[in-house]
Amino acid sequence: MSTQVALVGGSGKLGGVIRAVIDELDGFEVHRILTSGSDLGDLDGAQLVVDASTPAVSVEVVRAATERGINVLVGTSGWSQERIALVRPLVEAAGTGAVFIPNFSLGSVIGSALAAAAAPFFEFAEVVEAHRDTKIDSPSGTAVRTAELMTAARDEQGPFRAPHADQRARGQQVAGVPVHSLRRPGVIARQEVILSGAGESLAIVHDTVDPATAYAPGIRLALPYARDARGVTVGLEHMIDIGIRARS
Repeated sequence: MSTQVALVGGSGKLGGVIRAVIDELDGFEVHRILTSGSDLGDLDGAQLVVDASTPAVSVEVVRAATERGINVLVGTSGWSQERIALVRPLVEAAGTGAVFIPNFSLGSVIGSALAAAAAPFFEFAEVVEAHRDTKIDSPSGTAVRTAELMTAARDEQGPFRAPHADQRARGQQVAGVPVHSLRRPGVIARQEVILSGAGESLAIVHDTVDPATAYAPGIRLALPYARDARGVTVGLEHMIDIGIRARS
């Protein structure tokens, strides 16, 4: 019997990709399509909620799903560790699962893992991310997750050095890492992590060229994982073996 999925934000770009994957994936069926403005009472009857809405709506989607005892897969951007901490107690108390995926692209997840692996060896790090001009939030959820992973990897070394971080032009501080966001036409998604040390630097770059083909493999992995999850999981790296396991 197929898992009945309520897809919130199904009319958006990411929602369209997710819906296409659900339609072709055995064991899953679209139960209902909701917009960001829909009544969340329409989640009733679903066995899994997939959220591809907006940052302003996403937290209410997670709460509504959790209150109904339904697992939720969150693809909406804007979820930092601090924001996840607000809903973690609700998920744990309900005994459900909430899976937060900052980026469904396998290449992006591997790039963030590489940045975290390199972080202990460099004193300086900055992130430059670019998305199309229609993206609502900045910095991107991927940039936030990458910065959090890099800083977590430096438990023994301490925080990165970020000179003159009080100046606005130095970017937004995320977990102690300066993050710079570009919003412009002609780009889909691009992230560059620049790590610097004495006499050298390392750049880790990921480009998304076609979201449909880039995100589909990660969505296929995340749907069954989210259906069976318990507690809070953050990141697609928990579903693939890339030699690093970050803290949720």
